[in-house]
Amino acid sequence: MSGTKYAKAVGAVRAMESSLLSRNDIDQLIAARSQAELNALLAAKKNTDTPQSTLAEVWELVSNYAPDSAGLKILLYRNDFHNLKAVIKAMIHNRDPKLYYIEPSNVSLELLTEAIGKKEYELLPKHMRKTAEEAYELVTETLDGQLSDSLIDRSCLEAMQLDAKRFGGEFMQKYAELTTIAADIKTAYRCSLMKKQYLFIEKAVCGTSEFERETLARASAEGTDAVFALLESSSYSEAAALLKDSPAKFEKWCDDIIVELAETARMQAFGIEPLAAYYIAKEAEIKDIRILTVCKESGTDSTAITERMRKLYV
Repeated sequence: MSGTKYAKAVGAVRAMESSLLSRNDIDQLIAARSQAELNALLAAKKNTDTPQSTLAEVWELVSNYAPDSAGLKILLYRNDFHNLKAVIKAMIHNRDPKLYYIEPSNVSLELLTEAIGKKEYELLPKHMRKTAEEAYELVTETLDGQLSDSLIDRSCLEAMQLDAKRFGGEFMQKYAELTTIAADIKTAYRCSLMKKQYLFIEKAVCGTSEFERETLARASAEGTDAVFALLESSSYSEAAALLKDSPAKFEKWCDDIIVELAETARMQAFGIEPLAAYYIAKEAEIKDIRILTVCKESGTDSTAITERMRKLYV
């Protein structure tokens, strides 16, 4: 599909980028003396500049510009697979899956519920069918929700990498790779803290060209020092230093490397990349607002809030 098809959409996105929060905007929000003042500033920004305030609204706009782009849909795979976990758990525990469902998503709650409830997995997108069946059987037979979750999380990352190669260009492939690397590091570190065995870890991590699954799993099984040593010997030594210092700082790094990737789409005039970049930028912005709100509610000081703010696209 020719990238010129999205030339008009790219122009519209470029115009909307001016509405993204700037560093000055963030500084004003951080300086708010109360929750009420913060809410007032956010309301003023929404009423004057910001065309979308939720990710669902952002996705509706972006997907309307590129309704047939399979590559763009990869941005929502994590939500899709999260919702798969939510529906399975809700059914097992007789709860309402709406309580755990998140938007935006490629797969509706109604479709997920029907497919799992009736075991008609062919209703689901091809990249989810086998995982849905295996995860449901695993949790119903073993009652091991953690193992089922690990299967779904790994399958999500595998699907992202595979479909990025099939449908996406270099940008989406890098997005899938960075997302997988960040998730694998978190999984390996968490498993090392929990002293999980190699066989469990090997099934939980996905693997990339940077960190092969078996190598990462072995390091995790050996302990946190081995995980740090592996990271320090790679091009992600910065991640090791941050993880040693604070898991929260590492989480921020994970978000920031995705925004840095989005910035590479700035000079592109055609294709879906600017649309994907705008969605990523709004995702980071909305996360910053959520962090700000929680920090203000808990009385966190301005310096600590500033340290937690994610990288801005503008």
